[in-house]
Amino acid sequence: MILYVLRHGIAEDASASGDDSSRHLTPGGQKKLRAAAIGMRDFGLRFDAILTSPLARAAETAAIVAEAFGREPAPRELQALEPGVAPAETVRALRPFSREEQVMIVGHEPGLSGVVAFLLTGSPDGLKLVLKKGGLVTLEVGDPGRTRAVLRWMLTPRQMRRLGG
Repeated sequence: MILYVLRHGIAEDASASGDDSSRHLTPGGQKKLRAAAIGMRDFGLRFDAILTSPLARAAETAAIVAEAFGREPAPRELQALEPGVAPAETVRALRPFSREEQVMIVGHEPGLSGVVAFLLTGSPDGLKLVLKKGGLVTLEVGDPGRTRAVLRWMLTPRQMRRLGG
């Protein structure tokens, strides 16, 4: 499986309700993410599944990506992508999707960096990595239940925007 790991776009510092899970993408964050999603599409990426944290900023990010790809596939929530979930637990939650060829997950830091590190090294602390908001890492994963992954590439949001035609 090819696993695309995408951090949510630029979000508000605080929501109107004060609830972290309700923080939305800023208008600028939406604009940059749309351009990055077009870059992904023009680069030739495709997804069999888009899985997202249920938090607003991640769900909005996943929706923008799906929109750039004609809304197929529709994003699906995965509770294991919420902040605070151990990387090993997130990886275990990906096992049902191991038959899919191309899977995107959308979530938060530091959890996503922990997932990438865990898949590459066997430890969530085995690699120093910080994804920028809107950053994308691509891994080739042999079995999501084990630590057998190869880093294919990593792009900043700016690089993805430049890929768009």
